[in-house]
Amino acid sequence: MAKDKKAKAASKKARAAQKAEKITKKKEKKSKTKSSANPEDSDAESVDLDAVLASYALQQEQFHAITETPSSPPSARSSATLIANPANTHELLLFGGEFYNGATATFYNDLFVYNIARDAWKVVHSPNSPLPRSGHAWCRAANTKNIFLFGGEFSSPKQGTFYHYNDFWCLDPSTREWTKVESKDKGPPARSGHRMVGWKNYVVLWGGFQDTAQTTKYLADLWVYDCSNFMWFQPSLPSASGKPDARSSFTLLPSELGVVLYGGYSRVKATTSGGGKQGKGGSGGGGGGARVVLKSVVHTDTWFLRLTPPPPGSSASTPPKCVWERRKRAANPPNPPRAGATMAWHKGRGIMFGGVHDVEESEEGIESEFFNTLFAWNVERNRYFPLVLRRPKMGGKKVGKGGEGRRGRAKAGEEELLRNLAALEMRGRIEGEEEGAGKEGVEGLVEGADEVEEVAEKVKVFEMPHPRFNAQLTVQDDVLYIFGGTFEKGDREYTFDEMWAIDLGKLDGVKEIYKRDLGDWQGSDDEQSDDEDDEDDDEEGSDEDENEDEDERPETPSTPATSISQGPSASKYLTEPEEEMENTNETSALTDTLPHPRPFESLRDFYARTSTQWQEIVIDELSRITAGEAKSVKELKKAAFDNAEEKWWDCREEIRALEDEQEQAGIGEVVSMADKGGEGGGGVGGVGRRR
Repeated sequence: MAKDKKAKAASKKARAAQKAEKITKKKEKKSKTKSSANPEDSDAESVDLDAVLASYALQQEQFHAITETPSSPPSARSSATLIANPANTHELLLFGGEFYNGATATFYNDLFVYNIARDAWKVVHSPNSPLPRSGHAWCRAANTKNIFLFGGEFSSPKQGTFYHYNDFWCLDPSTREWTKVESKDKGPPARSGHRMVGWKNYVVLWGGFQDTAQTTKYLADLWVYDCSNFMWFQPSLPSASGKPDARSSFTLLPSELGVVLYGGYSRVKATTSGGGKQGKGGSGGGGGGARVVLKSVVHTDTWFLRLTPPPPGSSASTPPKCVWERRKRAANPPNPPRAGATMAWHKGRGIMFGGVHDVEESEEGIESEFFNTLFAWNVERNRYFPLVLRRPKMGGKKVGKGGEGRRGRAKAGEEELLRNLAALEMRGRIEGEEEGAGKEGVEGLVEGADEVEEVAEKVKVFEMPHPRFNAQLTVQDDVLYIFGGTFEKGDREYTFDEMWAIDLGKLDGVKEIYKRDLGDWQGSDDEQSDDEDDEDDDEEGSDEDENEDEDERPETPSTPATSISQGPSASKYLTEPEEEMENTNETSALTDTLPHPRPFESLRDFYARTSTQWQEIVIDELSRITAGEAKSVKELKKAAFDNAEEKWWDCREEIRALEDEQEQAGIGEVVSMADKGGEGGGGVGGVGRRR
C-alpha cells in the first residue's frame, strides 16, 4: 500500500510538472505575440522603450486641439507633481506620476486641474505634451507665471528596463498649452528625483539620480536656466568652497539671496568586515574578508546657494555667480531623521509632512517607521516648529468677563462678516481690495466668498492623514494640500488615492477633498509560484490568502490615524536641547524692533494696527536704497502689507505657542490699554511678557 501511495504521488507530481511546463510555454508565446503587436502590453522583463514611447506619441497626435473635460479625481499615483496655479488662485495643477500594484508599473502624462472654489476636477488633453513619466520636477520663475518641467523616468511594465528624460518643457497655466523648450546650449543630462526652484528670472536645478537595472548613480551637478535669455548655464563653482554630496528627494526652497537645500536620500558604497556583527558580513563565514555594500544615507545637512546676477550691461551669455555655503545644523529638526519627507514653500517657510525612518536589522529585512507629523521650517532662521492641529473652541460664551454687551455683539458681528468673506480673509490681500474697487471687482469677491463657503461644508477631521512618505504637497491661498503618498507593509507597497487640505493659519482640522479605497496588491509571493501544482490546495488556501491580504493592507483613514491633538506629544519628534544649542545664530522673530503680531490677532487686524509703522519702514528703506525715488500711495501700501504679511507668518509658530499658554491660563484674547482708548500702542498681558 505504501508503495502504491508513493507511486501515485510521483505520478501526480509528474503530471503537475508537465502541466506547468505547458502553461509556461503558452504564456511565453502569448507574451511574444503581445509584444510584437503592442510593446506597452508586454510582460517581458525588458522591452523596446523607444517603441513604447513612440506609440504614446502617436496616440497624442489624435488630439488636434487642447481640450478640457470634466473628470473624476486622478487615479492613484506616486512621484507626480502638484503645484498651485500661479495664474489662478482657485486652481491646482497635477501632472504625471506612476502606479505600481506589485505586478506592473503604469506611467501617466495627463494634466489634471482642480478648481478649489467649485470642488471640481478637469483633465486636459493636448496634442503636444510631455510623454508619460514620474520623478520629474517642475516650478515657476518669479518673473513669469509659466511653469517649467524637466526630466523624469519611464520604465517597462515589469521595471526591467528604465528610461530617463532630459527634455525641458514650459506650460502656460492659463491656456494649458505645453511648449517644448529647445536650447542651443547644452542642457542638464537625463535624470529623475531632482529638484527645481525659481529665483528671480532663473530656474535652478540640482541633484537627482540616473537608474539602470544594474546600478543607481546619484548626481550633484548644478544647472541654472535664464528665463529671459532662454539659456542653460552650468556655473563654475569656486574650487576652495565645499558643495553638497550627491542625492535625490531633497528640499530646494527659494530665499532672498539664493536658494536653500535641506536633507535628501542616497546610497553610498561602504566596506564591511566579514567577522563582525551578524548581518553585516555573515556569521562564522570564511575568514572575515571585507566586502563592499550599498548603504542608505538620509541626509540632514543644510546648504545655502548664494546667487549673484551678472551686473547690468553684461552679455546674455554671462551666467550668475554661484557659491555653496554650508549652514549650521538646523534647530529642532524632526527626529529621527526621515527620508521621503516632502516640503512645500509658503511665506518664507517650508511646510514638511510625512517621511519614513528605516531601521536595518539584518540583510533579510528592514523595519520602517512612517510619520504623519507636520513641521514648519523657517528658512531664514533655520529653525523647525511642529504644527499641531487645534480643535475649535466649544461654544461661543467662553470669551471672558469683558466679552459680553456691546463688545461681545461687535465681536460676533465681525466673525459673521469674516465668514461671509472667507476668501478675502484668508488671502489677506489689502491691495486686492483696492484693485477690485469697481463693480466687477466687488462681484468677484462676493462670488469667491460664496464658492469658498460651499467648499467649507466638507467634513473636517482632527487627525492627520495616515502616515506615509513621498506625498505631493503644495500651498494655495494659505492652505496646504496633500496628495497621495506611499505606505509600505512588509514587501507590499500601497499608494494612497486621496487628497487633503489643511488651513495653515487656523490649523483647525484636516479637510477631506476626496478619498478612495486602496487598491489590491498583486505582487507574487514565493508560495504562489506553485499555484497550479494542486488545484485542491488552491481552493483550500484561497480564504486564508484573502485574510492575509486584508491583514497586510494598511489601515484606511476610516480607522483613525495618529491623532495630533490627542496623540503623542510633539516633543517626541524634537531633538535634545543640547543639539538645539548647536545652532548659535538662531534668533526669535519676536526680539527685533519691527512690529509683531499679538496672540489671537489675525493678519487683517495686525496690519490695521501697524499699517502706519510699516509704511514708514518702507519709506525709510526706499530713501536709503533708491535715493528717495517717488512711489505712489498704492505702491507704498502694497509694499507695507507685504512686509506685514511676511512678519505675521514669520512669527506664526511662536505666537501660536503663546496663544496655547494663555488659553491654558484662561485668557482668550489680548487687548491693549491704548486700543481701549482708541490709539495704537503697547500691550498688556501676554504682550508684556514676551517683550
